[in-house]
Amino acid sequence: MASTKTRTVGEGEQEWKQSLKVPEKDLRFQTEDVTATKGNEFEDYYLKRELLMGIFEAGFEKPSPIQEESIPIALTGRDILARAKNGTGKTAAFIIPMLERINTANTHVQSLILVPTRELALQTSQVCKTLGKHMQINVMVTTGGTTLKDDIMRLSETVHVLVGTPGRVLDLADKGVVNLKTAEMFIMDEADKLLSQEFTPVIEKLLAHFQAKRQILLYSATFPLMVKEFKDKFMVKPYEINLMDELTLKGITQYYAFVEEKQKVHCLNTLFSKLHINQSIIFCNSTNRVELLARKITELGYSCFYSHAKMLQQHRNRVFHDFRNGACRNLVCSDLLTRGIDIQAVNVVINFDFPKNAETYLHRIGRSGRFGHLGLAINLVTYEDRFNLYRIEQELGTEILPIPAVIDKRLYVAPSDSQDAPQKPLKNPQSNPPVQYQPRRHNPHQSNPRYTNGPPGMRDGNSYRPAHPSQNPENAPPGYHSTSSYSQPHRNRYYRSNKKPTP
Repeated sequence: MASTKTRTVGEGEQEWKQSLKVPEKDLRFQTEDVTATKGNEFEDYYLKRELLMGIFEAGFEKPSPIQEESIPIALTGRDILARAKNGTGKTAAFIIPMLERINTANTHVQSLILVPTRELALQTSQVCKTLGKHMQINVMVTTGGTTLKDDIMRLSETVHVLVGTPGRVLDLADKGVVNLKTAEMFIMDEADKLLSQEFTPVIEKLLAHFQAKRQILLYSATFPLMVKEFKDKFMVKPYEINLMDELTLKGITQYYAFVEEKQKVHCLNTLFSKLHINQSIIFCNSTNRVELLARKITELGYSCFYSHAKMLQQHRNRVFHDFRNGACRNLVCSDLLTRGIDIQAVNVVINFDFPKNAETYLHRIGRSGRFGHLGLAINLVTYEDRFNLYRIEQELGTEILPIPAVIDKRLYVAPSDSQDAPQKPLKNPQSNPPVQYQPRRHNPHQSNPRYTNGPPGMRDGNSYRPAHPSQNPENAPPGYHSTSSYSQPHRNRYYRSNKKPTP
């Protein structure tokens, strides 16, 4: 009888899994950063079936090393200080135990997740919704750049998980809109950034709104001295996880090209024509240079989006959403997107401007090679950057090699993507309907009914285009560069000056 019962339960488990809508298995090569596990399964943690359904339908098969270390400890309610490489599954490592501990019968906020950037807040909230979609858990994201009134109205309804940036969450707590005394979990992703001098006073004020008995979870790839100070002051015997035997991801190949400043755009054009790029992120050191470079790339004939902190939030959101969905191959940005942003299709990162410190470099190149996959990081280094290059190599314990004449695509292109050809600029942008490509010089004193309804910041000439030719030109925000469809007059203050800095 016992054996019959066991067989019946096993068959039931099999039927339950077979009914799930699991995405196609990712057959790309993965490095030891995510494959060197203890062999545990998600079922070993006795998670709710509804949560397991969300995990498997999201494409998770087995826990990564950071998830193996973090999930069982977090489920016990103990504080955690976890250090692991970028792109190894840190987000799911704290979201899975958090969702397991949520009681949907209670209508108050039970968990707060803090992140340093608005884009990361949106991404993290989406992961919460994806993994918890069968659990009736309400997740709310709140960041600066959005209307406070809307947040107040949403908090009047049931919210179990609050995801946000420090300033906005503190504002809501100080106004009494959100009661954090009911929250049992306080989670900080990219904790090193959140505990920098910029955010530390806000974090300490936020903690004053929590009850004395709370669980604090800290996750990051780098932990400077201020993290230790925070741990000693606010955390209770935290369980420390350190999976950083080396700082850089095993799957990322790093090169540098020694160039003069005026040669950078030409070098970038050569890289575009030679590399097999699925998607690329190109980093600059200032918002001014981001827009200038995006314009140069467009003039070369390549499609391009851009994003930086001075853009309107709704425009940043749309650029990020469309780039993540594959609407464009190249994204130029500032360090706004170095933190936690997970776009699996990115296989090439280019530092058009070399970073000043090792921490920024580490987070930048970590945008490629996500979750153990292959990636390529190329650094354009000038004479002035040579000392920073040497210092970063020493601090990270890694070697950045001179770029060879030919880069083996097996180093950064998965076999399933090997058919992708290098980018080719459009020779004749006019051939792309529905709107004819007509470069022109914009006269701010002359009205143009074609562009009257366009949002500010749209460029004239061969600059802004929608992601798809079928899109309405009037709806495209700043940040959209493409060699297709349409253009808008540019009214950004950087281009009103007679002085035109060169990237």
